[in-house]
Parts: sequence; C-alpha cells; structure tokens
Amino acid sequence: MKSHHNPKRILIKLSWEALQWKQWYGIDPEFLAYIAEKIVYLVSERKLEVAIVVGWGNIFRGIELERGWFDRATGDNMGMLATIINGIAIGEAIEEAGIDVRVMSAIPTHRVAEDFIRRRALRHIEKGRVVICVGGSGNPYFTTDSAAVLRALELDCDAVVKATKVDGIYDKDPKKHTDAIRYDILPLEEALHKNLRVMDQAAIALAHDENMPIFVCRIEDIHLIGTNEIIWTYVHTKDYKKASH
Repeated sequence: MKSHHNPKRILIKLSWEALQWKQWYGIDPEFLAYIAEKIVYLVSERKLEVAIVVGWGNIFRGIELERGWFDRATGDNMGMLATIINGIAIGEAIEEAGIDVRVMSAIPTHRVAEDFIRRRALRHIEKGRVVICVGGSGNPYFTTDSAAVLRALELDCDAVVKATKVDGIYDKDPKKHTDAIRYDILPLEEALHKNLRVMDQAAIALAHDENMPIFVCRIEDIHLIGTNEIIWTYVHTKDYKKASH
C-alpha cells in the first residue's frame, strides 16, 4: 500500500518560473544551483526517489505564437524542444551538487538525452539516480502538467509535487486578493469542478482517474517534502481517508 501523504518516490513538476526566477527570460544559474542542492538533499539525506518534469515558458511561450501565424501543434513542438534545454540545465546543476542524473526525452535526441523507456527509467531511479523527463509527452496538445502526471504513473510514483512560486492552492489569486484562502486539503473532484488552476484540466482528470495525489508547494520548500514543517496543499484522490492524514 503506497503512502501518499509521506511519499517515497515522487515526481517533481518544476514550473518554468522556477528556472527563470527573477530574470525576465531564460535560466537563473544561481537559483538553479540553490534548487539542485535541495533536490540532492531529498535523495541523499531523505532517501527519496525523484523524477522531474519541467516546463518551458522561460524559453518559449507557445500559446503566444497562436495569436500569430503559428498553429498549436507547431508551437507545442517548439515548446517540447525547450524543455530539453531546461532539463539539461537542471541535470548539470544536480550532478554538480553530487547526485547522478539521467535526462530522458520523449523526443529522440540521442546526442543530448536518452530515449524515455519506462523500464530503463525505473532502473535509473532504483539505482538512486534522478531521472529528468523532457520532451513533454512527445505529442502536441498536451501540456507539461499532463506529461508530469503521465510520467508519475508510468514510474510508479506515490505523488506528483508541483513546485511553484506560491505555497499551495488558493480560492483566488493571493497576489491580487489579500483575503484569498489557501486550501490545506482539497479533493481532486473539487479542483476539477472549480477549475482551481492546480494543473490543467486534462492533467487533473488523469490524476483523478488513476488515483494520483498532487501536492502543491513553494519551490523553495521542496526539501521539506514529507515532513510536518512543509506548507502545501494536498490534492487528494478518491481513496483518501481522513484518519491517514
């Protein structure tokens, strides 16, 4: 029986803001090194098994191209290539901090990444390596949120952890509304019904159907995953029991 609230194998979805941080574009090397140290801590000290999926908006915003003459499929393909750049950068930072990494791509790019093959990825994780999944799902029309839930299911993860600039899910934008209320615990059905921007609707629906819980926390707090110190929103599945919290 998997322990969802104290996960042992997790998939971390890093938002593109986590790489860009306070820069207007691209990757902030100093902040990336800071995050890499936290990921290494999770593996080496907390003994968690970790996979990562990363967004692409710091390099390329495909949705903006739709306003021009690019179609959605072209924009998404360009975005998936941008995730490879981000994944390589994260991998270098984590290896520099002391943990072996394998970058695995849904799009064949043999010179810079392995093909994503489920059994091979599982072996890497079992050997204590961090697996960074890039290239999205390999298909247009699916976001990196959907890719994160998909990879978490394929890799037998206990949960998806979405690491963002906020410490959980609110009933409205906390940056615009001082009276915004953060959810400690939220049913996936409610997140889906209210469109609370946990992830995109397709990702939420997949997580709901396959009983995959999602935690949403601040990127700076990922080293606290699974402890009582972390502040996050636990988006629970239909199998959630209050007594297990």
